Amino acid sequence: MLGIDWQKTAIALAAGFGGALIGVYAGVPAGSLLGSTFAVTVAALMGLRPSVPPILRDFGFCVIAVALGAGVTPDILSELARWPLSLAMLAVAMLSVIFVCGWILRRMFGADAPTALLATSPGALSYTLALADDRGADVRFVMVLQSLRLLLITLLLPPLIGFAEGGAGVAPHGDAPHIGYGAGAILLVATFILGTLMTRLRVPAPIVMGGLLLSGIAHGAGLVSGRLADPVTFVGFTVIGTVIGTRFAGISRTELKRLGMAGVVSTSVAVSISVAFAWVVARVLSLPFGQVWVSFAPGGVEGMSSMALALGYDPVYVAVHHVFRILMLILTLPILIGLAGKRSI
Repeated sequence: MLGIDWQKTAIALAAGFGGALIGVYAGVPAGSLLGSTFAVTVAALMGLRPSVPPILRDFGFCVIAVALGAGVTPDILSELARWPLSLAMLAVAMLSVIFVCGWILRRMFGADAPTALLATSPGALSYTLALADDRGADVRFVMVLQSLRLLLITLLLPPLIGFAEGGAGVAPHGDAPHIGYGAGAILLVATFILGTLMTRLRVPAPIVMGGLLLSGIAHGAGLVSGRLADPVTFVGFTVIGTVIGTRFAGISRTELKRLGMAGVVSTSVAVSISVAFAWVVARVLSLPFGQVWVSFAPGGVEGMSSMALALGYDPVYVAVHHVFRILMLILTLPILIGLAGKRSI
């Protein structure tokens, strides 16, 4: 039925929701996201091969997208006026990560130039893997390092931000009103429909972009006001964490051990670069450092947007930056790969 492997789905959901509940009740920052990610990753490395059906994955993306749009406020235009400098700095940070980490992977771990470049590309995983296959790069190397980077950033960023800012993150907008379940369902269905259409048009992060657009317009126009009900948001965060964890299904412990050091080193350097640029932007624009860091962190748009919501940061600011990063990657990666084939980068 629907091509779903129910056993693998049950494993993923049991691990994901179990880990999410433990994370929430333990008071971990972004507990549902981190708890589900960690638990499902462990299940995957144990050889249980958890998987999430596309329809459930898309539901998680819809929840995150609608929640992002709820962050649109009447003063959004005045805030946007401060973002061009931030976006420009993000572009420089992204290229710095690619060049520096790519050089490290070539010099220290023997990767060829196209493989090193794609393995350090900060986001757009499906697009990156398609390019790796098309250009003859080591797809497995790229997949493992990309997955390791996303896992490490998802698990470590919240406590690091809490340490840097002198305290753990808090639940987002805890005193904000909820929209009704009916209005929430309409927004989720509309997001899914628009996201499906944008997928066919090959728009990057289609569901997130579609939901952000729909929900943002609805909130900005006063048609709805408030956030999704907490149980719905909890499920969405948990599904996103579960999806992140399932990326380690099928990766052997031997392969993970072989490439683990490369992943840890390149991720550490990438995070350090993002920290430096985020600190400058936060100081210049008088923005919360944690908010800028989540926006500059080389993670996936869904995971980082979920984290912004869970830590109480401006979700629109974060989402716009990560969507911008994906667009830049789509435009620049083919050019950089062409250059990498002619000379070292």
